[in-house]
Amino acid sequence: MRLWHYKLLPCIPDKMLVSQWRECIAIKRQWEKGTLKHRLVSYVLNHSKDEFIKYVVEVVGELEHRNIKYNKKYLDEIIDFCENKTVLGLTPYPLEQNNRYLKQCLYNLQEKADRGIITKEEWNKIAEHFCRYIEE
Repeated sequence: MRLWHYKLLPCIPDKMLVSQWRECIAIKRQWEKGTLKHRLVSYVLNHSKDEFIKYVVEVVGELEHRNIKYNKKYLDEIIDFCENKTVLGLTPYPLEQNNRYLKQCLYNLQEKADRGIITKEEWNKIAEHFCRYIEE
């Protein structure tokens, strides 16, 4: 489990964006049941649901921008779970999703490109937007 840095959402490959949507659904379900214990995402429990819904809105916005279909029923469930929180002007998880985390995500994505999990073209699109964070 991983919540990619929100700034990466416009650049990650479609399949990873869809996986991120599924991740949001899984996080909501585990949070609701009290079983969210995965070390890479359990930090969401230390924050208000406002930040979670903001992240979800970012993911959904990118899905819609790319014309990728998703089940709006799950979005409605997440909105209900988060009690219809207002997200205008809110940055999702500013303490965790900082520049250091952005670099960690970039190195993770670079490794995926090196291992053929994402294509070189997909990696180049990401690297082009975030080259100042990547040390060669």
